[in-house]
Amino acid sequence: MKKTIMIQGTMSNAGKSLLTAGLCRVFNQDGYSVAPFKSQNMALNSYITDEGFEMSRAQAVQAEAAGIPPDILMNPILLKPITDMGAQVIVNGEVFRNMNATEYFDYKKTLVPYIMRAFETLSNRHDIVVIEGAGSPAEINLRQNDIVNMGLAKMTNAPVLLVGDIDRGGVFAQLVGTLALLEDEERDRIKGLIINKFRGDIELLRPGLAMLEEKAGKPVVGTIPYLSVDIEDEDSLSERFHRKWAPSVLDIAVIKFPKISNHTDFMALEATDSIGLRYVSDVDMLGQPDMIILPGTKSAISDLKWLRENGLEAAILRLASEGVIIFGICGGYQMLGQSIKDSEKAQGGGEINGLGLLPVVTEVCAEKTRLRTAGEVVGATGALSLLNSVSLAGYEIHTGVSRFVEKTAPLVIKEGNCADGCALGNIAGTYLHGFFDSDDCRSALIKALCARKGISTPSGVFDFSAYKNEQYNKLADAVRENLDMELIYKIIRGS
Repeated sequence: MKKTIMIQGTMSNAGKSLLTAGLCRVFNQDGYSVAPFKSQNMALNSYITDEGFEMSRAQAVQAEAAGIPPDILMNPILLKPITDMGAQVIVNGEVFRNMNATEYFDYKKTLVPYIMRAFETLSNRHDIVVIEGAGSPAEINLRQNDIVNMGLAKMTNAPVLLVGDIDRGGVFAQLVGTLALLEDEERDRIKGLIINKFRGDIELLRPGLAMLEEKAGKPVVGTIPYLSVDIEDEDSLSERFHRKWAPSVLDIAVIKFPKISNHTDFMALEATDSIGLRYVSDVDMLGQPDMIILPGTKSAISDLKWLRENGLEAAILRLASEGVIIFGICGGYQMLGQSIKDSEKAQGGGEINGLGLLPVVTEVCAEKTRLRTAGEVVGATGALSLLNSVSLAGYEIHTGVSRFVEKTAPLVIKEGNCADGCALGNIAGTYLHGFFDSDDCRSALIKALCARKGISTPSGVFDFSAYKNEQYNKLADAVRENLDMELIYKIIRGS
């Protein structure tokens, strides 16, 4: 058995990550040991492994779908954008250095040994490896030294399924055009086509599918409908930011910074029936929420300037004075303090006054903190005091160190008796990502917000872990129903 199958797309956001997760869950259900793999990913939404290494959250999600722990082998190269022309390059889970686009294009071929060692190790450990490409293989200006699409398919001898996005229109041109721009050897690697995000009557599409097979000379493996599954997604193209907000018992506003990172901190809140969570990017959208969250960001200083210049800072300060709960995570926590200083130019340099809501100052440093940890809320105050004694588990990933400028109790005591975060009245902040993933924490938060609002607390406890598992199974059901799995298994076997 060849043990590999690769999912490539006609463009970014064609659905490669979701389909890779779906296939991982199907193979797992069928009794195979399966692992995801993406040689290089570009995203601000990262994951910290148990060993403290950093990888793309997309591959961590796919590992969860496959029923195995996330491993840095699944994503040996991660690029985290810093500017429009540059990114932090992370190799095998650790920061290598910052590079601009030209530098990285010239350098990336030297990363092939790391990529192949990771792939070969995964391939030896598992029955099947599902590889995800990036962007499009038809980006002919990037064909030289390609390490993530057809170049990787050749290195791993992987058969390829090509996915097109019908929701954005022109799917037949996407697929046939992509094939036309490939070299003969690359075209031969594509063993089937998939149409993704279809809405409507499939019978009206069938004549087009027949013509597509004739023109492409490739079988259509299936047509996936536009799925309503709630699975963590990449931050750069997340549809969550544009979803229509549905009013609920509680209104939570998350500030959508230009460089927002790790927005999956709020997936559990989004999925909770009694919470209406929305992303806000201007003053007119803010309104009068029950709680405002300042999320993580790749650049706290530049995003704080943005917050100040568009008027959101003044609106947040006004609402804070009225008792609205303001909560910061990571970079958002840094912003709530007195100042942020970047002497080492880890985020471009500079110094800026914070919102002044918490008695902390932050020094940004080049060395990145990466760890998984657990702890207990001990210092919540005011309306949030109901969170005290709640147990938490999550991870830290940041390049700043915050210290108190006056005697203050920490918000959380972590493993090893380490302090984290700060709370003062209705204001609180922490470095702990995943703070709201705990069912007990969300239940206490809902109780606290309802008490402040003077309304009764909704009954029941939302089981987030069971919810996520249900969504993976729902995705697998859609893959089985709409793709020719018998053909996919034949492609994997090379028959």
